[in-house]
Amino acid sequence: MKTRKPFSKEVLSKLHADRILGIRAGSEGTHRVIGVWVVVVEGRVFVRSYQLKPNGWWQTLVQDPHGEIVLYGRKRGIKIRAVQVRGEKMKEKVSAAYKEKYNTPGSVGYVAEMSRSPSKDTTTELVPL
Repeated sequence: MKTRKPFSKEVLSKLHADRILGIRAGSEGTHRVIGVWVVVVEGRVFVRSYQLKPNGWWQTLVQDPHGEIVLYGRKRGIKIRAVQVRGEKMKEKVSAAYKEKYNTPGSVGYVAEMSRSPSKDTTTELVPL
């Protein structure tokens, strides 16, 4: 297995604390930055798509796995590569992280939905370039 370059501890801490992550999908730069929910599991960064729109951010990353994330309070984005998660054990860990982080009454229903297919199958790791 190829070793992946990790995010810095500062970035991981911010991603763990922030509820919304800005993401721009694709290397073309044609997508705007949108907000997505993000979790950190075992020092790795994961996102999921709630809506599987044909031209949405997740579908774009499947076709072109390069993009950029924007953290609140930072002036510059961080270039990333998206890696689709295949393993069920990691998908379950990501589901548990979503349940722990997004536990407000308004979030619980969305988290339950995102913990089932088809959203669960969009589990994507973001790796810095």
